[in-house]
Amino acid sequence: MTRDTSIKIQVSSALRDCCEGASELMLSAASVRAALEELERRYPALYRSICDETGTVRRHVNLFVNSSHLRDREGLDTELVPGDVLTILPSVSGG
Repeated sequence: MTRDTSIKIQVSSALRDCCEGASELMLSAASVRAALEELERRYPALYRSICDETGTVRRHVNLFVNSSHLRDREGLDTELVPGDVLTILPSVSGG
Protein backbone atom coordinates (compact mmCIF):
# COMPACT_ATOMS: atom_id res chain seq x y z
CA MET A 1 0.00 0.00 0.00
CA THR A 2 1.42 3.38 -0.94
CA ARG A 3 0.70 6.57 0.91
CA ASP A 4 0.86 10.11 -0.33
CA THR A 5 2.52 12.79 1.73
CA SER A 6 2.65 16.48 1.08
CA ILE A 7 6.25 17.65 1.36
CA LYS A 8 8.17 20.80 0.50
CA ILE A 9 11.29 20.78 -1.64
CA GLN A 10 13.67 23.69 -1.12
CA VAL A 11 15.68 24.47 -4.24
CA SER A 12 18.97 26.33 -3.91
CA SER A 13 19.43 29.46 -6.00
CA ALA A 14 21.98 27.65 -8.20
CA LEU A 15 19.25 25.27 -9.45
CA ARG A 16 16.22 27.57 -9.71
CA ASP A 17 16.65 28.08 -13.45
CA CYS A 18 15.79 24.37 -13.76
CA CYS A 19 12.34 24.81 -12.17
CA GLU A 20 11.01 28.10 -13.53
CA GLY A 21 12.71 30.12 -10.78
CA ALA A 22 10.89 28.44 -7.90
CA SER A 23 12.65 28.40 -4.54
CA GLU A 24 10.16 25.87 -3.14
CA LEU A 25 8.13 23.10 -4.71
CA MET A 26 5.27 21.17 -3.12
CA LEU A 27 4.54 17.58 -4.06
CA SER A 28 3.32 14.29 -2.72
CA ALA A 29 5.80 11.49 -2.16
CA ALA A 30 6.25 8.69 0.36
CA SER A 31 10.05 8.54 0.03
CA VAL A 32 12.97 10.57 -1.27
CA ARG A 33 13.18 8.23 -4.26
CA ALA A 34 9.49 8.89 -5.06
CA ALA A 35 10.08 12.65 -4.72
CA LEU A 36 12.96 12.47 -7.21
CA GLU A 37 10.80 10.44 -9.61
CA GLU A 38 8.12 13.14 -9.41
CA LEU A 39 10.75 15.82 -10.05
CA GLU A 40 11.89 13.86 -13.10
CA ARG A 41 8.33 14.01 -14.48
CA ARG A 42 7.64 17.66 -13.62
CA TYR A 43 11.09 19.28 -13.89
CA PRO A 44 13.41 17.07 -15.98
CA ALA A 45 16.19 19.68 -16.07
CA LEU A 46 16.19 19.90 -12.27
CA TYR A 47 16.23 16.12 -11.98
CA ARG A 48 19.22 15.90 -14.37
CA SER A 49 21.03 18.43 -12.18
CA ILE A 50 20.45 16.22 -9.13
CA CYS A 51 20.82 12.69 -10.56
CA ASP A 52 22.98 11.16 -13.25
CA GLU A 53 21.72 8.94 -16.08
CA THR A 54 21.64 5.90 -13.76
CA GLY A 55 19.40 7.65 -11.21
CA THR A 56 22.22 8.05 -8.69
CA VAL A 57 22.45 11.36 -6.86
CA ARG A 58 25.39 13.27 -8.30
CA ARG A 59 28.51 13.38 -6.14
CA HIS A 60 28.42 17.16 -5.75
CA VAL A 61 24.73 17.30 -4.69
CA ASN A 62 23.67 17.02 -1.05
CA LEU A 63 20.13 16.09 -0.06
CA PHE A 64 18.72 16.75 3.39
CA VAL A 65 15.41 15.68 4.93
CA ASN A 66 14.68 18.36 7.48
CA SER A 67 18.14 18.78 9.03
CA SER A 68 19.50 15.25 8.40
CA HIS A 69 21.73 14.40 5.45
CA LEU A 70 20.48 11.38 3.50
CA ARG A 71 23.72 9.51 4.17
CA ASP A 72 22.79 9.61 7.88
CA ARG A 73 19.35 8.14 7.14
CA GLU A 74 18.18 5.47 4.68
CA GLY A 75 19.45 7.16 1.53
CA LEU A 76 16.91 7.38 -1.28
CA ASP A 77 14.65 5.00 0.63
CA THR A 78 14.24 7.52 3.46
CA GLU A 79 10.53 7.75 4.19
CA LEU A 80 8.81 11.11 4.11
CA VAL A 81 5.91 12.26 6.27
CA PRO A 82 3.60 15.23 5.80
CA GLY A 83 5.44 18.48 6.47
CA ASP A 84 8.93 17.14 5.76
CA VAL A 85 11.31 19.44 3.91
CA LEU A 86 13.70 18.01 1.30
CA THR A 87 16.54 20.44 0.68
CA ILE A 88 18.68 20.20 -2.46
CA LEU A 89 22.14 21.76 -2.06
CA PRO A 90 24.77 21.45 -4.77
CA SER A 91 28.32 21.89 -3.55
CA VAL A 92 29.81 25.22 -4.45
CA SER A 93 33.52 25.72 -4.97
CA GLY A 94 35.70 28.37 -6.38
CA GLY A 95 38.17 30.96 -5.41
